[in-house]
Amino acid sequence: MYGIVNKSMEELVTGRFGQSTWATILERSGCDIDFFLSNESYDDAVTYKLAGAAADVLGISIGEVLHTFGEYWILTTCREKYGGLLETGGTTLQEFLLHLPLFHTRVMMVYPGITPPIFKTQHFTDTSIDIEYHSQRQGLQEFMRGILSGLGILYQQPIDITLLQSRDAGDSFEIFRVSW
Repeated sequence: MYGIVNKSMEELVTGRFGQSTWATILERSGCDIDFFLSNESYDDAVTYKLAGAAADVLGISIGEVLHTFGEYWILTTCREKYGGLLETGGTTLQEFLLHLPLFHTRVMMVYPGITPPIFKTQHFTDTSIDIEYHSQRQGLQEFMRGILSGLGILYQQPIDITLLQSRDAGDSFEIFRVSW
């Protein structure tokens, strides 16, 4: 993953819990990188180790870490770093979710070596949409749930998120139903 992911996780932790908590997480993770460069690619294992160490240090589940980070990713990182990209997605949550499959096409212009997930939309109604989440990376469904939750907050649209299909249950990808 690109360093911006790890850097963003660091900013979330230091902003909410302080620099000393981040130092403890960094030490517990076994990661010997002191500073993450946003445009530098890092092994995915670094991010997974940081998230696991954050769960241990903060006394919460890895799912809670990833969900919170997904919300933070949208509400802070994306707003600050990619506000223009977010704005091109639509003026409502429904428009943004319909255009979600195109979002990473634009991100790949900023980060040319990225391996982004693939999104597909289906069953769009007046009250819900199903989002297929295809990723080469395992274990990030709660991060994706947090991203969807963050989008609901960003667009000031109360939503419910239901996991319809999961790789944890033997499927090849996740399907989330977002209802409003």
